Amino acid sequence: MSDKININYKRIAVFGGIYNNYLALKEAIKSAKENEVEDIFCLGDLGAFGPFPDKLFPLLIENNVKVMQGNYDNSISNDIDNCQCGYTDPLDNYFAKISYDYTYKNTSEKYKKWMKNLPEHLTIKLGKYKVYMSHGSPRQMNEFLWESTTPDYFLKKLLSDYKCDILLATHTGLKWFREIDIDKYFINVGVLGRPENDGKNNVWYTILEVIDNKLEYKFIPVYYDYKRLANEMRLENMPDEFIQTILTGYWTTCLEILPVKERMRGKF
Repeated sequence: MSDKININYKRIAVFGGIYNNYLALKEAIKSAKENEVEDIFCLGDLGAFGPFPDKLFPLLIENNVKVMQGNYDNSISNDIDNCQCGYTDPLDNYFAKISYDYTYKNTSEKYKKWMKNLPEHLTIKLGKYKVYMSHGSPRQMNEFLWESTTPDYFLKKLLSDYKCDILLATHTGLKWFREIDIDKYFINVGVLGRPENDGKNNVWYTILEVIDNKLEYKFIPVYYDYKRLANEMRLENMPDEFIQTILTGYWTTCLEILPVKERMRGKF
């Protein structure tokens, strides 16, 4: 797939990290089609906390989802021994290693090869806007751009450096939106893989469209059979911490990377 798609869209859906949550992915694709989008994009991190990674790929391929690499996909497809998640805390890295090793072991070689050929960025036209899609940030695949700590001047520089009007990312697992300048935007599109550390079980994706020459966006909730996912995680002997996040809606791992304001939204 080319990193530049020469179609001028009016309405698209964008998914963030799927984290092996094939049940949420299936519902999100259904939702996007019901919302009559012209195309569906995914910003990477197909694997991670959930079970059965190989169940994802037919859904993506058969529904012609435009997928780019996240750090997980880059690591797995290049046989790297860690997820390149960008964590610095030993506890975060401990759980990340368990998650990564499971996903690597259970991903078929044909899908590793498929991921290796995915682009690291995607650019499209959405009406008058140039949209640049990255996983973490344009300059670094695993960079965390948090709502509470990322200043406007930095986002403005990224928009200028990469010559775009809209910058899309995921990686943090938390959706957010900011208008940086007149008609210039940053959007973290959220993730499908796990809930947003708010005590709710649903996950999120984003719809972008141009109406009357102006950007409109919606964060779309996705409801899926989270109890089934939790049960399948148990059958795969995944850590109880991962399972409790799916059941309770609160993160129990990957917490140390969170800035204070983002961590205070959760239970732990």
